[in-house]
Amino acid sequence: MKILFISKDLIAANLAYLLKKEGHDVRLFIDEKGRKGNFTNLVQKIKTIKAGVSWVGKDGLIIFDDVGYGKMQDKLRSKGYLVVGGSELGDKLELNREFGQKIFAEYGLKTVPLKDFDDLDDAAVYIKNNPATWVIKRNSGSTKFISYVGQLENGQDTLDLIKAYLNDKTTSGAKISLQKRVDGVEIGVGRYFNGKNWVGPIEFNVEYTRFMPGDIGPITSEMGTLAWYSEDEQNKLYQETIAKLEPYLRKINFKGDFELNCMVNESGTYILEATSRFGSPIVHLQSEIHESPWGEFLLALAKGENYNLKWRKGYGIVLCLTTPPFPYPKKAKDNYSYGINIHFNDIGEDNMDHIHFEEVSTRMNDHEQLYISDRRGYILYITGMSNSVLEAQEKVYNLASKIVIPKIIYRNDIGSSFVNKSEKLLKKWGYL
Repeated sequence: MKILFISKDLIAANLAYLLKKEGHDVRLFIDEKGRKGNFTNLVQKIKTIKAGVSWVGKDGLIIFDDVGYGKMQDKLRSKGYLVVGGSELGDKLELNREFGQKIFAEYGLKTVPLKDFDDLDDAAVYIKNNPATWVIKRNSGSTKFISYVGQLENGQDTLDLIKAYLNDKTTSGAKISLQKRVDGVEIGVGRYFNGKNWVGPIEFNVEYTRFMPGDIGPITSEMGTLAWYSEDEQNKLYQETIAKLEPYLRKINFKGDFELNCMVNESGTYILEATSRFGSPIVHLQSEIHESPWGEFLLALAKGENYNLKWRKGYGIVLCLTTPPFPYPKKAKDNYSYGINIHFNDIGEDNMDHIHFEEVSTRMNDHEQLYISDRRGYILYITGMSNSVLEAQEKVYNLASKIVIPKIIYRNDIGSSFVNKSEKLLKKWGYL
């Protein structure tokens, strides 16, 4: 099957590589200019979306891995193309946080007070007039590192940070949301949708976004994730979250992976935000959990058909391996890892199935040597599964110890807080 894979920022570009390994004829389009050098000699790349659409035709499959293409997706579907991804209103759920909260409330989900700001000065004034423990969230076009979870009830720490952003030309134009802090256990609930119905099991995931072990340091895009699948549609957490949005996703003809990030406590489940696309790095862990071929599954989604997805039971962990300047995205002349070779120390061929690429390419003139082909520091991901979280950790970290990348950075506690605390609370409140 011909597959055109359209990636804005390499969120799920490794999926294009996996589809190629399944035997499909794959073309990869990378939208962001600075990232086009990745996956060289791993997947055949194409220069424009227009050329890709002409090549793939209406018998092939078009996959989008990010938001921002909703109008294009709706238009392609109206012309008879088979498309996996969101839709215009699906994008709006994620990109327009106030709109998303409004829709969630309309469909009976619990929300948290939130307000969007295009100007940081306005956000500062708002905090002064509405003192509270505020959370800063980035909006489209902003960078993740500006996110912050407030600690002070008068909001002064959040206000101080916004003032600092205003004095820095790299952040002064950032667009943000302010959301009141809610305490509890943060957990994601996701599932695939085919435009008509849910397809496959329910996914529960726990993200680890802080830079350092013990949930210390700045918020990153994500250092790793713990996840598991379930077929229990009577689960309280599922019923209080995405189950309620099935009519809306049908209404907007959404076809792809959909997730709600939630804060759970003894009072209920509060919706923080939507992810209306493939998530990263959870998409790499899905490759570990799924036993069915990706090509078959995604084609069924695009056609609006049901599909009996085969999957593995147990707990899975995905770990992000990074290098400087991560987690800070701005270019620094020092600390570049661009061009450095990636070495595998006594890793068998089977273990390569647990390694997933992002800023990686291959030198064909050097015995197909893998190397770092970007300057941001999101190098690759490692996945592993087992019947317990501790066993999954052991698999992942054992494999990580065999990958040799100078200046490598990763957390060594993905899943630990769930085992030590969160799982007990979720069971106490009736969610697990």
